[in-house]
Amino acid sequence: MTVALVAVVVLLALARLGASLLLAAVVAAGDGELRQRATTAGAAVTAGARLPPGVRVTDVAGTPTDGRGPLPLDPAQVRTLAAGEPVTTGGPGPHTEPGGPTRWTAVAVTLPDGSRRLVLAQRDLLGAVVLLRDAAGWFLPGVLVAAAALTGAAWVATRAALRPVDRLRAAARELDAGRRLPVPPAADELAALAVEINVLLARRDDALDRLRRFSDDAAHELRSPIASLRAQAEVAVAHPSPGSSPEDRDAWLTVARDAQRLSDLVADLLALARAEGGTRGEPTPVDLADALGEALARTGDDGADGVAVTVWVPVPVRAAATPSEVGLVLDNLLVNARRHARSVVHVSAVPAGRWVRLLVDDDGPGIPPAERERVFDRFTRLDATTGASGAGLGLALVARLVEGRGGTVRAGASPDGGARLAVRWPAAH
Repeated sequence: MTVALVAVVVLLALARLGASLLLAAVVAAGDGELRQRATTAGAAVTAGARLPPGVRVTDVAGTPTDGRGPLPLDPAQVRTLAAGEPVTTGGPGPHTEPGGPTRWTAVAVTLPDGSRRLVLAQRDLLGAVVLLRDAAGWFLPGVLVAAAALTGAAWVATRAALRPVDRLRAAARELDAGRRLPVPPAADELAALAVEINVLLARRDDALDRLRRFSDDAAHELRSPIASLRAQAEVAVAHPSPGSSPEDRDAWLTVARDAQRLSDLVADLLALARAEGGTRGEPTPVDLADALGEALARTGDDGADGVAVTVWVPVPVRAAATPSEVGLVLDNLLVNARRHARSVVHVSAVPAGRWVRLLVDDDGPGIPPAERERVFDRFTRLDATTGASGAGLGLALVARLVEGRGGTVRAGASPDGGARLAVRWPAAH
């Protein structure tokens, strides 16, 4: 679009310049002819011969002396003609079309009695105006055609120049961890860019590998002492020592709960680090109906918390992921929904073209619109002041796992009055 506009502006300017030059050439050629006519008529006036048509005679002040009526010239124009310069008037003349422009040229002569006269020759410029109008009628379509041709050529040239960039971008989109971009054989800027991107990818893979090793080592080192602490606390609760008070038992119960919470936190952090690090298996078809049944069995479906869970999967729905990813996503969504629901959680899964859609609705307080993006950040707890459990990592883990497969997760309002979490996974075909 920019090329087309620039081309039109430049070509219009060139067309205007060309028309001006054409008009100037036509007028200059006519001025030579007028001067020749005025010179010939001046010789006739000096000899006292009859004045030819289209020629006027005035004194040096511009007053006609030929008896042919007034002239459409003001004193300033007469002085210009006396100085030897042509003049153009727009008024009618004896041999012009009414209202048409007229060109005048004057030659000074001396009569036998010594008086000075101006011999004026005139011609109408109607032909030049018509020529210019006809030229303009051709110039405008020519400008449009030339602008279209330049735009098309620029588009073709740009697409040809950007085709290697498109290939590089497509290759970058398909890259997995450990792979590199193909370097073009030509030693140009694009090849240098590919080399620099490969260096950047190598640094990224190295950083991710170090992060993965750190996460694994930290999880391994933390699990053992946490499990030992939890086991000792549970033993102290189950078999209190002689003379221990109820306060001692409550303290050990608190330690056991905190140890369990810390163990869950470590597991979530490890899963989140692996999800963000890009460690994923090959996607396989995962039946969401079966996965939902297993998730409900893990998270509890006995209604002990006063929350009923309904599941609606009208047709077979299979997501392209791994069973462990789907399990983690469903576990966190169900736990989150049950934590905030008052009485019911509705879960539905339906196909949607190339995608599968999973909806989890609850009748809890909902998520404020201003917070619906932030809930997928790490350690975001909108209910932190209410004392609800959870470290704020569940929805962050859900988002990373789903987006890692090219899907999306959105938070919104549920028809039940609470929150709706909508997950869109690629469908397995």
